[in-house]
Amino acid sequence: MTEIKFASSAVSRRTMLVGAMLSSAFAVQPFQAWADSVDDPSMAGPLGDIFIGASDAKVTFIEYAAVTCSHCAAFHNEVWPGIRSRWVDTGKMRFVLRGYPLNPLDTAAFMLARADGGRNYYPITDLLFEKQASWAFTEKPLDAMRDLLRQAGFDKTKFDATVSNQALYEQVKRVQAQAVKVLNVHATPTLFLNGERHEGALNSKAFDEIVQKMLV
Repeated sequence: MTEIKFASSAVSRRTMLVGAMLSSAFAVQPFQAWADSVDDPSMAGPLGDIFIGASDAKVTFIEYAAVTCSHCAAFHNEVWPGIRSRWVDTGKMRFVLRGYPLNPLDTAAFMLARADGGRNYYPITDLLFEKQASWAFTEKPLDAMRDLLRQAGFDKTKFDATVSNQALYEQVKRVQAQAVKVLNVHATPTLFLNGERHEGALNSKAFDEIVQKMLV
């Protein structure tokens, strides 16, 4: 896991306020017990899942990830494109990325990805994974994220309003809280293929071997 802290000496007062709001990483409202199945709809949280792929695909791939996790970024940048081409685009698999924030930056990122009804959820998360080194590990990461997401339509006003949205914050954090409480997810990435759990990123060969067995 990657821990990222805001450099208080290098951020503006506004950035510090936003960071302080986000820093209560597990401040979610009490919730009921959920079913043990990872694909139970309640596990997706109040905002629901945003799937890629055929709804009737034989294999369902659910990933818990964080955009500041270097292992997650490596998987999405190096392994995921081939998986999508071989399995998702051919109708054999459907995929959903569930946010599992490790720190305030991750929480902010998934809040931003969920803005506008989540219509740019994957373009935003893909961009953050692709450019991770240019924003997540800088002196002023929240400012760097803000600059990066200008190309996704976030001016400063919209960016700051989104990451200050308490209701959206609680909705994003609830997904993580459920994963911890019900599925005992404690690391990123954690992958579920038809409910079968795999902790840590898989390489292409290992991933394909698992999927091929499920398609028999």
